[in-house]
Amino acid sequence: MNKHVSLVIVGLVLFGTIRLSAFAQKVPPNTDEAKVGDYVLPELLRCGSGQTVNKVDAWRKIRRPEILDAFSAQVYGRTPKIPVHLRAEVTATCTNAVGGLATRTLITLHLFNDPDAPKIQLMLYVPNAARKPVPVFLGLNYFGLASVEADPTLPLTEQWMRDDKTKGIINHRATEATRGSHATRWPLELALRRGYGVATYYYGDLEPDHAEGWRAGLRGYLQKQAGRTEAAPDEWGAIGVWAWGLSRAMDYLATNPAVDAKRVVVFGHSRHGKTALWAGAQDERFAAVISNNSGESGAALARRDFGETIADSVRAFGFWYCENYRRYAGHAAELPVDQHMLLALSAPRPLYVASATEDLWADPRGEFLSAVHAAPAYRLFGLEGLGTSEMPPPEHPVGQRIGYHLRTGKHDITAYDWEQYLNFADRELKLNHKVK
Repeated sequence: MNKHVSLVIVGLVLFGTIRLSAFAQKVPPNTDEAKVGDYVLPELLRCGSGQTVNKVDAWRKIRRPEILDAFSAQVYGRTPKIPVHLRAEVTATCTNAVGGLATRTLITLHLFNDPDAPKIQLMLYVPNAARKPVPVFLGLNYFGLASVEADPTLPLTEQWMRDDKTKGIINHRATEATRGSHATRWPLELALRRGYGVATYYYGDLEPDHAEGWRAGLRGYLQKQAGRTEAAPDEWGAIGVWAWGLSRAMDYLATNPAVDAKRVVVFGHSRHGKTALWAGAQDERFAAVISNNSGESGAALARRDFGETIADSVRAFGFWYCENYRRYAGHAAELPVDQHMLLALSAPRPLYVASATEDLWADPRGEFLSAVHAAPAYRLFGLEGLGTSEMPPPEHPVGQRIGYHLRTGKHDITAYDWEQYLNFADRELKLNHKVK
């Protein structure tokens, strides 16, 4: 082996070691705005060919597919084309749910002909006072259907869950103490009185939220069906699976005559906020997209060195993403996209991003700036996005086709957040469904 080749190999090994070290070494998060430093964002409206996009047609046919492909290949993984045989089985109906305000229906969504395949247990609330199909907020829940409403007749989800004694999750299973434990995040009465339906299912129905959860979930099932044992570096992660499930719930909602299928809003908090953004990017049937405190790899700019980083996210939750995403741990500047481009994939549909003052891990300013930089895609459609580049004070919602607010408090989704989302939906979807 000649000297030049030897040096090249040594250099590559050292480079790989440095990259691995950057990923493996946990660095304390920066929460000082003065230490963020300079960064350059990828140009939203410049194609890979160098062409500048200034018309809707070029956005739809060239630039949007490029951005969607980059997120598929490098961040969330490619969503496979899966033949689905959807069959909806109504398993329970309650006509006086939430103090008589709603009819609550439990629906098992069978996705395949195989009875042993993963399935979705969907819960749908429709206001009893509605006289026409209603708009619906669709989102995932963290602790099962019974955690959403304190009703003893709701079944406890039997799937694996993250242990949380405060929510009654013991040995990775829900208990009686789980009932209503997350009801504060689901102000059903507020939404129903405003004339909206609400639909939800437990995100672990399709894949449990842990590193080996894929084996018992949809990814493991599909691998077995295909006789495969290894995943490609751009194969989808858990967020991709959860987003795919939201689209399957949308498949069902589109068939339900009580639902206004043209006004289904997909929303989520934290990791579910990331999932909602990815679902909305891929499935344009969702009429609006809402991200609450989604942070790194969600709404927050990756290139800002503030709060959680790519390295932090893939270290703790690498299974959420495709394997390729790991290469950008400590090297966010090399990522061909950034999160403002993910937000832009919702254009021209209404988009809302929300942050919390104490949620520094999610980088509130980075979430706001991402919304600012997504606006050029909306302007192609003649729409004003956020309408400001000045971050508002807490409890002062801003925006037009893109909405934003900063809420006082911690990492959570609250009644205040819901109030803003309902106001936004009323305005941007031009609804008048309020129930007295």
